[in-house]
Amino acid sequence: MSWLKPTNAKRTLFFLLSDALFSLVSLFLAYQLRFNFHVPSQYWGSFFKIYFLVLPLKFLFLHLFGQYRFTWRYYGLYEAKRLLLALLGAYGAAFFVVGIAYRWFLPFPRSALLIDLFLSLLFLLSIRIAKRIWQEAAEPTAYKRAAIYGLGGHTKRLIDAFVSGEFPYKPIAVIEPKKESHYISGIPIIQSLQELPSNIQTLIVAAQLSPKELDQLTQEAKRIGIDEVKLASLTQEKIKDIEIEDLLARNPKDLDKEAIKNFLQGKVVLITGAGGSIGSELVRQCSEYGAQEIIAVEMSEYNLYQLTEKEPNIVAKLCDVTNKEEFESIVKEFRPDIVLHAAAYKHVPLAELNPRATVLNNILGTKNVLDTAIEYKVPHFVLISTDKAVNPTNVMGATKRVCELYTQNVPSRKTTVCAVRFGNVLGSSGSVIPKFKEQIKKGGPLTVTHPEITRYFMLTSEACQLVLQAGAIAKGKEIFILDMGKPVKIVDLAKKMMQIYNKEVPIKFIGLRPGEKLYEELLLEGAEEPTKYESIFIARPTPYDFTFLQEALFRLFLAKEPEQIIKELKAIVPEFNHTPHR
Repeated sequence: MSWLKPTNAKRTLFFLLSDALFSLVSLFLAYQLRFNFHVPSQYWGSFFKIYFLVLPLKFLFLHLFGQYRFTWRYYGLYEAKRLLLALLGAYGAAFFVVGIAYRWFLPFPRSALLIDLFLSLLFLLSIRIAKRIWQEAAEPTAYKRAAIYGLGGHTKRLIDAFVSGEFPYKPIAVIEPKKESHYISGIPIIQSLQELPSNIQTLIVAAQLSPKELDQLTQEAKRIGIDEVKLASLTQEKIKDIEIEDLLARNPKDLDKEAIKNFLQGKVVLITGAGGSIGSELVRQCSEYGAQEIIAVEMSEYNLYQLTEKEPNIVAKLCDVTNKEEFESIVKEFRPDIVLHAAAYKHVPLAELNPRATVLNNILGTKNVLDTAIEYKVPHFVLISTDKAVNPTNVMGATKRVCELYTQNVPSRKTTVCAVRFGNVLGSSGSVIPKFKEQIKKGGPLTVTHPEITRYFMLTSEACQLVLQAGAIAKGKEIFILDMGKPVKIVDLAKKMMQIYNKEVPIKFIGLRPGEKLYEELLLEGAEEPTKYESIFIARPTPYDFTFLQEALFRLFLAKEPEQIIKELKAIVPEFNHTPHR
């Protein structure tokens, strides 16, 4: 029954009533003890005067010292100390009042008030600790002994969540390197993992750590025999396993949320490729930053359906951007303020096997979307590009470089056009991380193309926020490059994921795939200019004769044979050094 369900209000009411009752009993016994159980009748006249003086003072000081805001299961020495301090404060105040108005309380045995202090401490402490003793005796053995790393308001909320039985953990210690030994909810606070008892099974991280700090902490925990490390949310009582994304997150320090908000708030935003990894995150963030209306354009019905399940307020449009007339009708109807163009074929091996489809989708699709945006005077156009466009060795990278050249050289007086280039996003569809997860789950092997291959990584949410931030500062024709940090060796990534999931599986090297580089580049050598943000740079423009570019694109779109397509791509992108299919 709902009225039997425990709540904070019911617990407080229980203690108020029990404290009132036990205060009455303790004062009665104090009188009895003072007079050896033969209390002269004249002294009873002051009994209730004293009782109704002491009781409100007790309530006040017990409240001030947190005696109505504790967790039964973790009532310990720290809370008992505060109970003693609360009673000393209450009885000190009572002695002060009695001293001022002593005549009004006469006849009154002053020593009875001192006896009452000790009896109150005994009774009130007993009622508070009794529930803890009962709970620990009945506690199921399924609970894992855990340590919490990090001390703050969220730590207390986390401990309370454990008490509710929501999670199968029993906190034994809280680790806070910058805090001297103390207690929180009866749990000792220590300064390092080395001080933990040997039987700790789980470390729960409740501190906000950088990816590097989290990685170091995880390694240290495993060295002392703690295999299970979990993350607790700082905003709500949720616990999750550490993922590789947590260790590779960039967490850009110069994220300008105000600039993004000003760029998007109240605007009509059209997003192509809205059902993909980048596109769907752009949809989410545009909604979060207050876009008035979001037009989600996607050629995959299934992807668009999934997106509408998560974001029901969007305008969902099934459209292939290679169909200019169809796309133009959408722009004409909704008149967007911003077009974010994320639609593209991105998987390198598939692009190598299907060069014509990749050229049409990536280049013709971009041309159609941008030409339409310019024709209808859309104020802002942002192209999502890739590090594979730099000195490309594959069809996909070459097509994206052509798209960059088109955005930099197309005449666009009324439309601010820019491109944003970045590397791999963590966990995107078809990327190495979900692939490794599945291979680890199946027992391996982990397939790595080459022992020395490296890649840049960034969280999808971080990349999309920086894309929007770059769009907000664009003046026209820039190619923005996002700071991706240091590249990560894929073989090291594989080993790290095995450590996280506590499962050792073999690694198999299968050789580079068609068109694949050992190392990706984000910038052409020497082509780098800073912006006011440390996380965003600008590649110097590449002037290109636009008439020649249009003629070259016309020939490229007519080409059907792979050899002819590669030839036409090289004519537009001289640095395209194609690695043929072996």
